[in-house]
Amino acid sequence: MLDQTIRQTILSLRDAGHGIRAIARALGISRVAVKRVLASGAVSPPLVERAEKADAHRDDILALLADCKGNLVRVHEELEARGIVTLSYPALTAFCRKHGIGHEPKKPAGRYPFAPGKEMQHDTSPHDAHIGGALRRVQTASLVLCHSHRLFFQFYPRFTRFECKVFLNEGAQYDDGTCEHCMIDNTHVIVLSGTGKAMVPVPEMEAFARRLHFTFIAHEKGDANRSAQVERPFDYIERNFLAGRKFADFADANRQARDWCDKVNAKVRRSLQTSSNELYRAEWPALRRLPLWLPEVYLLHQRIVDLEGYIHVDGHIYSVPYQLIGKAVEVRETKDHIRVFVGPREVAAHDKVVSTLKQRKTLAAHRPPRGQAAVQVPALPEERELTVAGAPFADYAKTLKQRAGSRWPIALRRLAQMRLDYPAQPLAAAIETAAHYGLYDLDRLERIILRKIATAYFVVPDERNDPEPGDEG
Repeated sequence: MLDQTIRQTILSLRDAGHGIRAIARALGISRVAVKRVLASGAVSPPLVERAEKADAHRDDILALLADCKGNLVRVHEELEARGIVTLSYPALTAFCRKHGIGHEPKKPAGRYPFAPGKEMQHDTSPHDAHIGGALRRVQTASLVLCHSHRLFFQFYPRFTRFECKVFLNEGAQYDDGTCEHCMIDNTHVIVLSGTGKAMVPVPEMEAFARRLHFTFIAHEKGDANRSAQVERPFDYIERNFLAGRKFADFADANRQARDWCDKVNAKVRRSLQTSSNELYRAEWPALRRLPLWLPEVYLLHQRIVDLEGYIHVDGHIYSVPYQLIGKAVEVRETKDHIRVFVGPREVAAHDKVVSTLKQRKTLAAHRPPRGQAAVQVPALPEERELTVAGAPFADYAKTLKQRAGSRWPIALRRLAQMRLDYPAQPLAAAIETAAHYGLYDLDRLERIILRKIATAYFVVPDERNDPEPGDEG
């Protein structure tokens, strides 16, 4: 069939006075074709309507599509089972595509121009990586400067607000600055409420972003193309960086990831006609400068040193100086370290364990010298008070300390507080009852105390002997 340009040329040559033979010879087509175009006199080619087998069964296909929840494979199976029409599966799918049955027409992707220093995008994606001799699921966090397409990514065993702050802190230092806005998916790690323009970030994350001189924004729900700058590299990371690579641990994986980012950002990209680093050099003056000092991101824990001289963090066990047994300490968990403080002083530091297997980390300096007698842990003030109080408090406190495990200081402090809160006689009677039945759960002990003092101290007046109204005289 002749296209519209040839048909227009034929009609133009005819209007110029050229004959059919001359037109056919000039265009290299048959005279019959020229005659047909001149007879129709239309520039547009005629529409060719061909009958389709499935056209007569359109209503049946629509009904089956609804019953089969849009699955065309099941629709084809039902058509064959019912003998409605003999139709191949490709013919069925072609018919449905042509007439828009079960297929929404594709919408054009938008183009988003980004000025230098205006926007960066952050997102995470799960991947499988060989770490520590096993294939495990990891969370890949990525940050991309939208103008220069400069990429930075790292791996984490999980991704909470703590890991998010650690990553963005490292990403800002890798780029030596931040953009005005950071586009995110509507993730619960950062978002408190709302979506898109109505998104409200968590105050903790908003304060963190303010320290790095940027603000969080979120794309509208369903507008995945808006964050394409950060979404696109995830497939490249999976098929290129992770393919065939094995890592000793997360530190090794993140070290290699940073080196790979340096290599990729220096590579000339056909779509950019230059490298990301070249564009970054032009974008850097527009980035927002980082503060002179960036404090290390850490997660704060409060712990009591157990009887063996250890603290527990995230399922792993770390030693502290044995002199701190039974005392409260502050633990700061950073990306790579576990740091233990007593007040403003750091008393212990360990390399952080990132593993699903429970591990124990012990430093020789935290143990008593070899051959030294067992360390006598000084009694707490509350423990001394309970001992001086005599029976039944002393015996009950001694057994309670044995049964409470590493949390015995908390238990003894609570028992000592009960001596201040409740009358002595009902308290002593309740302790004797609890000790008789082997009850060393302080919640149950407190309920026994309350039952014993309920009738003695909270007596409801008996109103049966009150005089009736009018009998006063």
